[in-house]
Amino acid sequence: MAKKKNSEKTIKSALISVYHKAPAQKLIETLHRQNIKLISTGGTLNFIKGLGIPVTPVEEYTGYPSVFGGRVKTLHPAIFGGILARRGVKKHQEEMEEFSIAPVDMVVVDLYPFEETLASHASHEDIIEKIDIGGISLIRAAAKNYEDVLVVPSVAHFEEALALISLKGSQTALEDRRRFAAAAFDVSSHYDSAIFHYLNKEEEDNGFKCSIPESRPLRYGENPHQEANFYGNLEDMFEQLGGKELSYNNLLDIDAAINLMADLEGPSFAIFKHTNPCGVASKSSLEAAWKAALSGDPVSAFGGILISNRNITRKISYAINELFFEVLIAPGFDEQALDILSQKKKRILLKSKPFEKSESRFRSALNGVLWQTPDEKVVKAGQWKVVTKNHPDEKQVHDLAFANTVVKHLKSNAIALIKNKQVIGTGMGQTSRVDALKQAVLKAKSFKHSLEGAVMASDAFFPFADCVEIAHKEGIKAVIQPGGSVKDQDSIAYCDKNGLVMVFTGIRHFKH
Repeated sequence: MAKKKNSEKTIKSALISVYHKAPAQKLIETLHRQNIKLISTGGTLNFIKGLGIPVTPVEEYTGYPSVFGGRVKTLHPAIFGGILARRGVKKHQEEMEEFSIAPVDMVVVDLYPFEETLASHASHEDIIEKIDIGGISLIRAAAKNYEDVLVVPSVAHFEEALALISLKGSQTALEDRRRFAAAAFDVSSHYDSAIFHYLNKEEEDNGFKCSIPESRPLRYGENPHQEANFYGNLEDMFEQLGGKELSYNNLLDIDAAINLMADLEGPSFAIFKHTNPCGVASKSSLEAAWKAALSGDPVSAFGGILISNRNITRKISYAINELFFEVLIAPGFDEQALDILSQKKKRILLKSKPFEKSESRFRSALNGVLWQTPDEKVVKAGQWKVVTKNHPDEKQVHDLAFANTVVKHLKSNAIALIKNKQVIGTGMGQTSRVDALKQAVLKAKSFKHSLEGAVMASDAFFPFADCVEIAHKEGIKAVIQPGGSVKDQDSIAYCDKNGLVMVFTGIRHFKH
C-alpha cells in the first residue's frame, strides 16, 4: 500500500525581499516569533535589522556579493536550489547535501513598482531599472514548487499571509500553498504584461493581452439574471461621497457621460439615459446650463445619470434635489450642497478626479475581442468646409460645433437638434437617418421647443436630400455633417436653393 503523502509542511526558513517595507513589519515580526530563520538583502535586510530581528544577509548565505549595482543579488543556486528542490525526491535531497544547499521554505516578495514608475512619466532609464528580475524569478520558482514552499507574492497578500501564520504557526497546508501559488502567477503574468505593453507600444501585437489585477463584483449585469464584475480601480477616477453601490448599467452610463463631458468647454451640464445624452447644454453659468439641459427632455431625465464640469453649489443643489436621479458626477461639491443632495441615501454622488484616458477600446464579439482606438476627433469651429453659398453667422458657428460634439455621443443612426448650445431634440439608434430626424423633431415639439433658427447635426452623411428638406420645413437653418455621399450635391443644391447653411467635417461618428 502506497504511503500517504504528507501535505503539511513546516516553515523553518524564509527569504524576504520587498519594495514596500513598512507593510511587511507585522509579518516579519510574526515569522520571527515562530523561530523562522530570516534571509534578506539590500534595503529589506536593513529594515529587518532596524526592527532588532536577527537576519542572514543573502551575500553571506550564498558566499557571493551583490553585483552590477544590485542587479544580481538573489540569482544564485544556493537560493534557487533551496526553493526549487523537491523535498520528497531522493535525488534532489542528495544533490542538496552534495552542494551544501539548505531548503528555503517561504518566499516573501514585493516587486519593484514598474507600473507606478511608468505612470509617473519617469525617464526610460528609470522605467527599465524598475523591471524586477530577481523578485519575479523568486516568485515563479516558489510558486512552481508550491508543494513544498509558501510564496507571498506582493504587498497585497501580506495581510492574508499574516492571518495564516498567526492562525497555524509555522505549519502550512497544501491548499493554502496552492492558493498563494495561483496568486503568484497572477502577479507575475500581470507584471510581465505591463512590461510587454511598454516595450511593444510601437509594434503590432498579433495577440490580445490585457491584465487588470483589481476587480469588484457587481450586484448583477444589465439584468438581474446576469452575473457581472468590474475589472479596474474606480478609486483612480472617482471618490464616492454617498449612495448605494454602482451597478453594471450605472458604470456604462457613467463611462458615456465622462466621455461627452471631456469634449465640452465652458460651464456644461448633461443628463444621460441608457448611455445616450437626453439633455446637454453649455452656458455662461452652471445654473443656466442645468436648467437648459433639464428642459431639453425633462421626461427622460427621470432616473438619469447627471454630470457637470463645474462644482455643485448650494444654490444649484436645491434645484437638482427636486429631480429623481441615480448618479451625479462633478469635480466638487460645496459642503451645503452635499448635505442637501445626501438627504436621499441611495443617491450616488461621485467626485471626479483628473485621469488619463485609455488609448484603447475593447469589446467582446463572436468568439473573440474587438479593439479600436477611442473616437477623440472633435471638429472645432472653423475646422470644417462650408459647402453652401451661405456661410454660418457667429451664433450658428457656435451651435454647429456644439451640435457636432453632441451627435458624436449618440447611438447611430443619430441626429441632434441644437439651439443656443442646448439640445432641443435628439434621435438615436434608428435604422434610418430619416427616422432619427423625425424622432428628434418629435422630441423637440413635445417639449415646446421652437425649431426656428435651430441647427442640425448628423453622425454620418445624408444619402439623399430628404433629411435637409424635412429639417428646412421645420425651421432649421444650418446643418453639419461629415459629407462623403455620392449624392452630396443633391443636399447642397437643396440648401442653396432654400438659403440654408451646410458644412462638411469629413469625420464620421458612428457609434454602435
